Amino acid sequence: MAKPVKRMVKPGLVRKKYCRLCRSKVKEIDYKEVEFLQKFISERGKILSPRISGNCAKHQRKISRAIKRARIMALLPFVGE
Repeated sequence: MAKPVKRMVKPGLVRKKYCRLCRSKVKEIDYKEVEFLQKFISERGKILSPRISGNCAKHQRKISRAIKRARIMALLPFVGE
């Protein structure tokens, strides 16, 4: 019985993360959409970096601005639990 062939992945080769907001053509990022904004916050309450979340610079600025506004309006916590 033949063993299945495993494909070798080159070390250091990581698939590029594309901005999911550019793909879905999001026009507005609203600070009142708490469930959406929580995808970009770590469990400790920190805003995820674009390196981890895969956002482009334009959308990262809009997301961080919306998260900060939601924190001031007490929709999101400043610190994780």
